[in-house]
Amino acid sequence: MLKTIGRRLAYSVLTVWLATLLVFVALQALPGNLAQQLLGQNATPAAVARLDASLGLDRPAWRRYLDWLGGAVHGDFGRSLVSGQPVLSEAGGYLRNTALLAGIVILAGITLSLVLGVVAGLTRDRWPDLAISGFALLGMSVPEFTVATVLVLGFAIDLQWFPAVVTAGPTASIGQLLPAVWLPAASLTVVMAAYIIRMMRTSVIDVLSAEYVTLARIRGLSSRRVLFRHALPNALLPTLNVIAVNIAWLVGGVVVVESVFNYPGIGTLMIQAVHNRDLPLLQFIAVFGAATFVVCNLLADLASVYLNPRLRTPGRAG
Repeated sequence: MLKTIGRRLAYSVLTVWLATLLVFVALQALPGNLAQQLLGQNATPAAVARLDASLGLDRPAWRRYLDWLGGAVHGDFGRSLVSGQPVLSEAGGYLRNTALLAGIVILAGITLSLVLGVVAGLTRDRWPDLAISGFALLGMSVPEFTVATVLVLGFAIDLQWFPAVVTAGPTASIGQLLPAVWLPAASLTVVMAAYIIRMMRTSVIDVLSAEYVTLARIRGLSSRRVLFRHALPNALLPTLNVIAVNIAWLVGGVVVVESVFNYPGIGTLMIQAVHNRDLPLLQFIAVFGAATFVVCNLLADLASVYLNPRLRTPGRAG
């Protein structure tokens, strides 16, 4: 068990490192010069050279990457090339805002998805299943920007229950963001819930037809005990990885939805960083996104081991 966890942790570290390397190489391949962009097209070559030197852009690319990597290992992700502020300070407000949005979607969306998936599985081919499955297929088929646009038209423009866009900046308080966070949260919940519902429905149907569930019923166990003690823990196992991927997708920043609602989250910050060629900021976002992905998947694997005792048996956890 410990060997398996250690191996997965090693793979996780490798994944995060590769993400930073790929982002660095991709940005180096972009045409243009950051100093020229900051100073404008009328800047003299001498002024561009001085700014290059002050930003450290005159050093070889491999040296800049190694210096950044050495600092990142110790929690120092450098300074933004545009604002000059430490990267962690620059990204702090955006991270908090994304955490608020993701937290609402995770609490509401995952709970709702699991319940609907179980109901659909228990009522297979009956009207609750048909209605829930239709909703899930619609959520999987319609792009998130379409869902966001429909919600804006219905609840912001027609009913005027919520603001259409977020006007607060990244330093806004939670109270200032709350009135405008519900439509982005609803858009993300619809998209995320669709995949979890489908997986949970399929898992419930498969588990209920398994031999050990049939034997439990023959032994006279109540339907509730069979469902909650034997069926649901095993039905949840295949769904955990789907949940983990969706959480990583949320926390890593959903660029499209944040752009539609002008939400000051990490996805919006990423767009700004790409536009400004702000390499330290982009590398931090890459580390954050990759780390979120691998941590979520690792937690899903550990939860699977906890829920399935057979995976704790030597020779089966590998």
